Amino acid sequence: FNAAFPSNRTSRRMIPDGLSKERPVLIAGPTASGKSALAMAIAARDGRAVVNADAIQVYDNWRVLTARPSVEDEAAVTHRLYGHVGRQHAYSVGEWLREVAPLLADAPVIVGGTGLYFSALTEGLAEIPATPPEVRAEGDRLRASEGLPALLAELDAETLLRIDQANPMRVQRAWEVWRATG
Repeated sequence: FNAAFPSNRTSRRMIPDGLSKERPVLIAGPTASGKSALAMAIAARDGRAVVNADAIQVYDNWRVLTARPSVEDEAAVTHRLYGHVGRQHAYSVGEWLREVAPLLADAPVIVGGTGLYFSALTEGLAEIPATPPEVRAEGDRLRASEGLPALLAELDAETLLRIDQANPMRVQRAWEVWRATG
């Protein structure tokens, strides 16, 4: 993979020298750092697609709140994996990996702010079975009624060291995996 680092003044002249046109370009960074503009400049210059790596921008109903590229930007260069998931769908990094895999052959520009997506893409992702709906519902009920301490109390010490204990989604997912797999 290539790596590119955005600047607040991104334009075609800001494209780093030496980017391989045969390898995907990964662009990550904080909100409003110029990631999308840099991705579009590289994609336009090299005839590549821009691929979303933002966990919220996959949803069809979050265009404004996520600063998703405008309709005009999406028409100017090919964009993939933006707004393609319904709001009720529980989308996962594993699902994103399966969707992005066939796009890698065309050396796209992958851009976003979801670090887990980039980590999974570059380092891999553990194969974990899907959470049964009844386990997910039990976790939802437990988290809503008793909060994170109830979920954390059931996890082993190794898991507790590995996860962000203040992140409700990470805690619940760890609890779900434990509950579903033992």
